[in-house]
Amino acid sequence: MELNLSSKGIYPVCGIDEAGRGAIAGPLVAAAVILPPKCKIYLDDSKKLTPKQRESIARDIKEVAIDIGLGIVEPKEIDTNGLAWANREAFKRALLDLDVEVKGIITDALVIDVDIFQLNIIDGDEICASVSAASIIAKVSRDSIMEYYDKLFPQYDFSHNKGYPTPSHRERLRIYRPSIIHRISFSPVREVLEYEE
Repeated sequence: MELNLSSKGIYPVCGIDEAGRGAIAGPLVAAAVILPPKCKIYLDDSKKLTPKQRESIARDIKEVAIDIGLGIVEPKEIDTNGLAWANREAFKRALLDLDVEVKGIITDALVIDVDIFQLNIIDGDEICASVSAASIIAKVSRDSIMEYYDKLFPQYDFSHNKGYPTPSHRERLRIYRPSIIHRISFSPVREVLEYEE
């Protein structure tokens, strides 16, 4: 995919993807990754990998990537502006975090409002190396943030659920009430607050 764009004079190109859309706690994190041409590292959709595999591949990506940018949107911003806005904003922030000026962007089907050539491909993280790399970097980066939050709020077990609405997390949410990093606009959190009223 990237080589095809490069042959048309569109280079460098970054892939952008996110992690944390379905979580009810913690930030939405996007990564933008520029890989060198003919990159030879094993890549796959981050959701299909174990945490150890993701961390190992993330280290490989960081060694070979031309540049990596991160975009983080906090829970309060998500609650205020909505998930669709947050997704686009995280992508833009990741793009702005790059030191290298890109000529093209490949995303996993999300169109962002920037004046740069874009390919928006369904299942881009499965068929495009730079989007797959971005998916892995975003997931590993977000997991690291949630490990930090687990130390601040151990009662929610963020080190295991990473802020996603697992049955255990939902039960803990009912017992301990939402923390400051829970997304109050998301129904599992909102339901707890409404039940208490």
